[in-house]
Amino acid sequence: MSRAAKFRRVMLKASGEALLGDSTYGVDFAAVDRISRDIKAVQDLDVEVSVVVGGGNIFRGISGATAGLDRASADYMGMLATVMNAVAIQSTLESLGVYTRVLSAIPMTTICEPYIRRRAVRHLEKGRVVIFAGGTGNPFFTTDTAAALRATEMGCDALLKGTQVDGVYSDDPQTNPNAERYDTLSYLDVLSKDLKVMDAAAISLARENSIPILVFSIQTAGSFADVVCGEGKFTMISEEEKRHG
Repeated sequence: MSRAAKFRRVMLKASGEALLGDSTYGVDFAAVDRISRDIKAVQDLDVEVSVVVGGGNIFRGISGATAGLDRASADYMGMLATVMNAVAIQSTLESLGVYTRVLSAIPMTTICEPYIRRRAVRHLEKGRVVIFAGGTGNPFFTTDTAAALRATEMGCDALLKGTQVDGVYSDDPQTNPNAERYDTLSYLDVLSKDLKVMDAAAISLARENSIPILVFSIQTAGSFADVVCGEGKFTMISEEEKRHG
């Protein structure tokens, strides 16, 4: 029985760590292949797919800054790492027959296209997967914020955050077995409880533009398509219910 997608156009936020696989550093191409097949499965549902990928598997700006690097320089190095990851995913997707474009907020036209909003929208309309690299192009902003920003600019119906666990918990479930799992949360819940899902700027941007955030495990093959169809395990972050009286 064919499944029906709940969304027409989505943004996938994949962390750099998702590309680590069983490695401790760099890109594990078995992990890239699995994630690329998941992206193809969603596109096969006639969903327009855009992707923002982090760079933490290669270089993380925050840790570079704590090691003594100037924070802005460290963040730019992190942005360059996202371009490497984006090119890896693009190459794998194209080997699966999926037309893909990488658009970078930091122009490097030898490798990929510069980010132009109208061009990105046109690629999506033509059925291409669009991977946004280079974060927002500015230091001091995370790739989570870049994902919320691009999702807003592209008019996405949902932002799907692929993590190491199957939703949002009150604490790290890998270190605290008593951590509470949430099925649904409001944007304000995430901010007030200081839940480490995405940074406050990303949550606020999604809230202002009424873009639901679905948090799921990107480690499980097929989970991206499941969540797009409203199945599987995930946490939905959306606007709080209106209270009367």
